[in-house]
Amino acid sequence: MLYFNNFSNISYNFGDEPDPVIFQNISLYADIIDQIKDNITFANLHTIQEGFRPDQVSIQLYDTPLHYWTFYLLNDNLREQGWPLPNQELITYIQKSFPNTTITTRDSSLASKFKIGQTITGNTSGLSGKVIRRNLDLGQIVVEGNISFTSGGEIFTSTNSSDVEETLVSVSAEREYLSESHYVDGTGTIVDIDPEVGPGALLTGKTHQDVYHSVNESLRQIKVIKPDLINGIVTSFKKSLRG
Repeated sequence: MLYFNNFSNISYNFGDEPDPVIFQNISLYADIIDQIKDNITFANLHTIQEGFRPDQVSIQLYDTPLHYWTFYLLNDNLREQGWPLPNQELITYIQKSFPNTTITTRDSSLASKFKIGQTITGNTSGLSGKVIRRNLDLGQIVVEGNISFTSGGEIFTSTNSSDVEETLVSVSAEREYLSESHYVDGTGTIVDIDPEVGPGALLTGKTHQDVYHSVNESLRQIKVIKPDLINGIVTSFKKSLRG
C-alpha cells in the first residue's frame, strides 16, 4: 500500500527470535488529519456511489487514486467497519453470516424445552433439524441449515434427554437472515417485547438483513478533505511522519 511508503524502517525483534530484522515502523502516527476532520473549513460531506472503490472515489474527487487512505483517517466508522459493500455483495455476505432457519413461537414454556442440540421435527412439513441457538427474549429457535418448514402454524415435536416428547406451535419459520434481530418503537428506539404475547401493532421488527443494510448505508456518508486543500494536507501529513 502506498500509504506506508513514508513510514521509516526500524530494527525489530519478532516474537522470541534472537536476531532483529529491518521492518517498517507501522506504529507511526501523525494527527494532522485528526486536527481538521471536524472542521467544516477543511472537509466536505460526500456520498459513496454504489460499487465505487476507495481509489475510484479518490479519482472522482482529486483526479488521482493515491489519496484513498485519507478517507479512513477522516472517518472513524470506515476505519473500524470497512468500506461499504455493493448491494449484491452485501446480500451474499448476510446470507453467509445467517445461513440457518429461525422458528418463532409464543409458547410460554420455551425456556424449559427444545434445548440446544435437540432434533425437532415439523408435523406438517415432515422436515427435521438440530437446534443450535435460542433467543428467549424474542421467542426464537435457530435450527441448523436452510430448512423449508411450513411458514407458520406448524406443530413441532422433539424428544429431550429424558426421553420425554415436547411440542410447540410456531408463529413463523423463515430464513435466519430474514428473522427479527430486534424491535423498535415509533421513534426508532430498540424496545423489549413479551415473547409470549408478541410485538403488537405499534412496534416494528428489524431483521438481520435490515440491520446490516442500515449500517452499510450509513458507511456511504463520509467526510472528505476539500479538493483545493488536499495536496497541502497530504504533504503536511507525510512530512510529519518523516519528521
